[in-house]
Amino acid sequence: MAEEKVENVVIVGSGPAGHTAAIYCARAMLEPLMFEGFMAGGIAAGGQLTTTTEIENFPGFPEGIGGIDLMARMREQAERCGARLVTETVVSVDLSQRPFVVTSESGETVRTRALIVATGAIARRLGVENEEQFWQRGISACAVCDGALPIFRDKRLVVVGGGDSAIEEALYLTKFGSEVLLVHRRDAFRASGAMQKKLRDNPKVKPVMNSTVVRAEGDRFLERVVLKDVQTGAESAVEAAGLFYGIGHKPNTDFLAGQLELNEAGYVITKPGTGVTSVAGVFAAGDVQDPKYRQAIVAAGSGAKAALDAERYLSGS
Repeated sequence: MAEEKVENVVIVGSGPAGHTAAIYCARAMLEPLMFEGFMAGGIAAGGQLTTTTEIENFPGFPEGIGGIDLMARMREQAERCGARLVTETVVSVDLSQRPFVVTSESGETVRTRALIVATGAIARRLGVENEEQFWQRGISACAVCDGALPIFRDKRLVVVGGGDSAIEEALYLTKFGSEVLLVHRRDAFRASGAMQKKLRDNPKVKPVMNSTVVRAEGDRFLERVVLKDVQTGAESAVEAAGLFYGIGHKPNTDFLAGQLELNEAGYVITKPGTGVTSVAGVFAAGDVQDPKYRQAIVAAGSGAKAALDAERYLSGS
């Protein structure tokens, strides 16, 4: 009977972190196998960038590049370097065995000496009426990614949320918008005192309390948002070119089933400055372990670190 093949390294996830890890592992002659996912979390292979129309802050593209195009280039480069890609979603892993066992949606199991988790995080959405119609046509979950786009310049913008992230998004958008409405469903923000002081000190941000967004309206692009007063039930339409969600992200870690150490929000905990996790031989990269930056270039860098960490682990150094 032929001996079962054991992979050197399996990469789960196919965003900037996963593809960069694949490139580095392939160049290190590790013959990496990547499960790039098939509509994992409702998003195509390539991750959240495939939902972004224009990227202007990724180095090397002075004219900007579409998210789908950027991920297609990364995928092509990973394959050219020797990575093997499987368009399936991983549904479970068993980290109690050595080698580790990885199971995909089709039921296929793969054994591997090292594992890199690069499954990202999904931005939480509100599910407002017409959300899909205006997603990336005025509705966004990342002010840093999209706020500088021409469609938002000198226009009224709306941010939803009441925590530090929402206030940070609102303050960032004041660089581009004429006015920023910060909509929160309660009568007080839950953000830290320091962030609330920054909010009070910025005249371009107008808090709208006890309110929710119920509908997005417009022609091809967002033109208005409809707000609802949670106390009276009254609705009012507000002209706005942008609607930004600052209500957090959900890391894609369910398939790990508690086998890795996670923080209270579900992000994989890594040793500072590395991709090393709580289980020897398992590494994490990208937004799945980064609740702070959530940028493509940062994810790519962490993918390189995770690959280098995996290489050192496999070589015993």
